[in-house]
Amino acid sequence: MVDNSTSDNKKTVAVLLPVPVRRSYFYAVPDGMQVMPGSVVRVPLGSRQVAGIVTDDAVDDISIKKLRPISESLDYPPIRPELMKFIRFVSSYTLSPPGFLVHMVLCVPTDFSPKPLVEGMRFSGVLPRRMTPARMRVLELSRDGMVWNRSGLAHAAGTSPSVVDGLKAQGVLETVELRPALVVPKPDSSYAPVMLENDQRKAADILQDAVSANCFSVCLLDGVTGSGKTEVYFEAVACALDQHRQILILLPEIALTQQFLDRFHTRFGAPPADWHSDLSPRRRERIWQQVAQGCIHVVAGARSALFLPFQNLGLIIVDEEHDAAYKQEDRVFYNARDMAVARGHITDIPVILASATPSIESQVNAVQGRYRYIHLPSRFGHAAMPNMRTIDMRNNPPATNQFLSPLLVTAIGEVLQRKEQSLLFLNRRGYAPLTLCRVCAYRFSCPNCSSWLVEHRHRAQLLCHHCGYYQSVPQACPKCGMLDHLVACGPGVERIAEEVSQKFADARVLVLSTDTAGGVKQLRFELEAVARGHVDIVIGTQLVSKGYHFPHITLVGVIDADVGLANSDPRAAERTFQLLSQVIGRAGRTGLKSRGLIQTWQPDHPVMKAIIANNSTAFYAREIEDRKSNRLPPFGRLAALIVSGETRAEAENHARALRRAAPRVSNITMLGPAEAPLALVRRRYRFRLLVHGHRHVDMQGFIRAILAAAPTPRRSIRVQVDIDPQSFL
Repeated sequence: MVDNSTSDNKKTVAVLLPVPVRRSYFYAVPDGMQVMPGSVVRVPLGSRQVAGIVTDDAVDDISIKKLRPISESLDYPPIRPELMKFIRFVSSYTLSPPGFLVHMVLCVPTDFSPKPLVEGMRFSGVLPRRMTPARMRVLELSRDGMVWNRSGLAHAAGTSPSVVDGLKAQGVLETVELRPALVVPKPDSSYAPVMLENDQRKAADILQDAVSANCFSVCLLDGVTGSGKTEVYFEAVACALDQHRQILILLPEIALTQQFLDRFHTRFGAPPADWHSDLSPRRRERIWQQVAQGCIHVVAGARSALFLPFQNLGLIIVDEEHDAAYKQEDRVFYNARDMAVARGHITDIPVILASATPSIESQVNAVQGRYRYIHLPSRFGHAAMPNMRTIDMRNNPPATNQFLSPLLVTAIGEVLQRKEQSLLFLNRRGYAPLTLCRVCAYRFSCPNCSSWLVEHRHRAQLLCHHCGYYQSVPQACPKCGMLDHLVACGPGVERIAEEVSQKFADARVLVLSTDTAGGVKQLRFELEAVARGHVDIVIGTQLVSKGYHFPHITLVGVIDADVGLANSDPRAAERTFQLLSQVIGRAGRTGLKSRGLIQTWQPDHPVMKAIIANNSTAFYAREIEDRKSNRLPPFGRLAALIVSGETRAEAENHARALRRAAPRVSNITMLGPAEAPLALVRRRYRFRLLVHGHRHVDMQGFIRAILAAAPTPRRSIRVQVDIDPQSFL
């Protein structure tokens, strides 16, 4: 219990609140209230009541008369010391106010009001004064002592609730309090174990040994697509369950991965609790409470699940650890993969990173011995990898105003004849990325962002993918007024679907994209339709690379493999290799002979050669050497300062002031300020500064010095700090 005495011999405590400040607030503890570090309390803040977490911070010598009292100590288990330490670590590493992290921990309805207990009833042993057929049916159901709720008992007995009420009034049914039902039952580690093959069994044994050791370690599970990585790390989950520990499994797109939840249910007889932004507030609160109470044993969640208040966390798994979706770029800029390793270290538990295309950072950590490296070289069940080749678009171009090479069209037709499925991949949503006027060359752009409007023909809209602005597709050019002269430039997935439907009129064609009307539920339905073979040709964006198991796909065609290489991002080659490898890996996962065809204008590019040769070793060796020679991560450190303002001048002026405030340090270089590639987003003008330093520099200390020495920004100016940036837009 916190017991900091003031001059008035009263108790005061420090409380971290979910507000963007870097210090705790001090409150008086009312007589009779018991609090301790980690206690969740409700306190007054201005005219509001907010939830906060009691800390063990030192309390200033302040008169108790100047402090407001804690309103209520909430009936939740205290936040564990490891999570409090993790909050401090993430705050320090990302240079974010700890209040932002508290907000992420207390991410349930803010009132935290106690929920009324469910009233149940059971047979008391007293018989009713008069028996009726309806009462007899109620008694037959309740005689065994089972507890029912009112509506459930009436429904099961086939009678009205008033009959149950009458029996309760006579004392035949007595009232008992029902504990809230578990969101999910406890998984059974021995429910349906999978017979693993030799390589998979060896890998599973290593992971189980790491779990049994019950101390911090990191294992990198690297296996080709379809090698059974999920089944292997499920054995580690089973081992942690046998130790009565809680398990966290991070997935990049948990809201869409119903397949994973189903696979888990099949293996363990119960699903994990899923955690993501699409949950209803009530379900979100119930999961949070039951995780804090230790009642939920496995959580499969998005990156925010890292901040759940586990009582007995024993294992963290990061699936598809390379995925860019793990990087949050809002308020707190953090990479969930790296923070998962940090939480594992703080909690002293094992961490498993799994991917068919690991990140360069994880590969280097494995080579240098910081991570245990486990490799699965072949597909599960001896299914063969797809036969891959490039289509040189210089020699095999598509017809005018079309985008599929004749070689790819022929391959699709052959697959259709065999009644198998094809997957066409293009990482562009909508119908076309640009619409312009053929007469005056007017281009439709977003009024809020420096980006073109993307045509979505099914919606008849032009849409900005950065701010959500949209407008109807006009018939006339808004500049010159000419009718019927607007032209769509370039392809999106909708345009590819249009071309495919023209060439294969009888084929069942489906577009898979996050733009799908109906949201997550509709996407899950469509993914299930693909898995069941109810679709012939799938056209998808990056969404289809997320590890889905499509048993009937035997052809993957990449429409524009060069699109990811056409920028200055230092990770462009790595990301293109990962994305194309993952997409092509959707083919032939059940043993059917399969192909991968890559349309490219650069067939001799090292990325294309590595994919065609299925030689990830050569690609990683080359990429690691390039990173090392240029002192790029993980052999150097990067940080970005993003300055935005309501006018271009004020944003640029403050960015230059930050540059002038930078201390002179020999092993750190500061570049910029320069206008961001996306110079205008949501009507805010953006400038970027990039900080590049040696591997072991104190990057956070350097940036703190800049922010401390720079002039206080105007209220309209925002400065965002991105340690280890993944995006350079």
